Amino acid sequence: MDVPRTLDASRAAGRALRDRTPRRAHDELVFPDRDPVAIIEDQNRERLQHLVPLRIGRMLESPFAFYRGTAATMAHDLGHGPRTGVHLVACGDAHVSNFGLFASPERRVVFDLNDFDEAADAPWEWDVKRLATSMYVGGRDKGMTESECFEAARLAALGYREGLAAAFAHSALERFAFEIDTETIEPLLRKEGRKELHRTVRKARRRTSEQVVRRITTRAQDGRTRIVDQPPVTQHVDTATVEELVPLVEAYREPLRADVRLLLSQFELVDFVLRVVGVGSVGTRCYILLLEGPAGEPLVLQVKEATRSVLSTYGGMPDALPAGLVPAGPVYAQGRRVVAAQRILQAHSDPFLGWIDIEMPERTGRPRVDFFWRQFRDMKGSVELDRLTTVQLTRYGELCGRVLARAHSQSPGARVAHGYLGRSDAFDLAVARWARAYADVVERDYAALEAAVASGRLPAERGT
Repeated sequence: MDVPRTLDASRAAGRALRDRTPRRAHDELVFPDRDPVAIIEDQNRERLQHLVPLRIGRMLESPFAFYRGTAATMAHDLGHGPRTGVHLVACGDAHVSNFGLFASPERRVVFDLNDFDEAADAPWEWDVKRLATSMYVGGRDKGMTESECFEAARLAALGYREGLAAAFAHSALERFAFEIDTETIEPLLRKEGRKELHRTVRKARRRTSEQVVRRITTRAQDGRTRIVDQPPVTQHVDTATVEELVPLVEAYREPLRADVRLLLSQFELVDFVLRVVGVGSVGTRCYILLLEGPAGEPLVLQVKEATRSVLSTYGGMPDALPAGLVPAGPVYAQGRRVVAAQRILQAHSDPFLGWIDIEMPERTGRPRVDFFWRQFRDMKGSVELDRLTTVQLTRYGELCGRVLARAHSQSPGARVAHGYLGRSDAFDLAVARWARAYADVVERDYAALEAAVASGRLPAERGT
């Protein structure tokens, strides 16, 4: 829908949407019969085949791990349910483990969304349902009662609704500048939660390029720093040499800000490896590049394949961001989409964010592959959910809902969503009911994957 220009008109448009799509209707779970294993197989076709068993093994660790790896299945299912018709720049995979800590350009530790591979133009409520369901599935994994899981899902949705209300109490410029750092979080936590926050922050501050290099490199006989192979997670590949990658580094530098280009001009590429990351991303092409500065100081970059968002491929959404935020071309630039979405949704983004496309002859279908670039583990940290008590996890989910609202508030469509939600808890309760029903779906789909592995339909490599 077209978003009215003013805040008041947008709120009124949101309230009017309640007649067409009542807030309580969001508890309706509608999707046709589908084979969840077939969706996973479809995603596997363009991935590195020797890593597919590892992906399946990681997804089988638990229903929550499975949920993390099935954004495509959920996008497919959400595409058949009720929706408001209000779109914005959506994360596409806003589950609770995709929030975390990282360094701002000023080297302060901030808390925000940290995964944008699936970001796209999509309904705002899809992100909320993805988050709320992760609270329900994660809660069951922790052994929480059904009422506790329901409350965790409800409070995630409430955090989002109240977060939007708080955001729109400020001007657009204030919303743009607002960030959530650890000092903002601390008052929201009880004593035990603050202790866990401090532990996580200390751990994040140690995760720098220097620390990564100490852990994963050695000094070769020729005196050069070399990344140590740890297959299948980290290993050298023979698809290119360091010398052949130098022009790609130059191509990546070109569209960056002038100050970052100048900084990178002082660094030299010395090694690179293929690196396995995450759950859902396993099998996509992801590389770690080690660069050294004039005094031998390290800079570690991650270069990750960007495929079409699952919101587009499986959810029926446009293969673009709203309002032409990424220029159109003969082939849509997926790496640029990821970078643009991250800059929009995060309060502070990595200054080394960039994108290129690369010719990869071994790739079937489309040989040119999109990649996005970023720093690797630059003071990044995630809250370890299994360390949280039930109360702490519930409060953490509410906080994630508020952070998601801050991210969405950068898009005009969030003004309409704010009017639609209002002050009632009708949406919160409906989303919690939907999350409960979808958690059952996740468990059935997880069992289907287990059966597919047991029958030999899919290979699995566990414990890696």
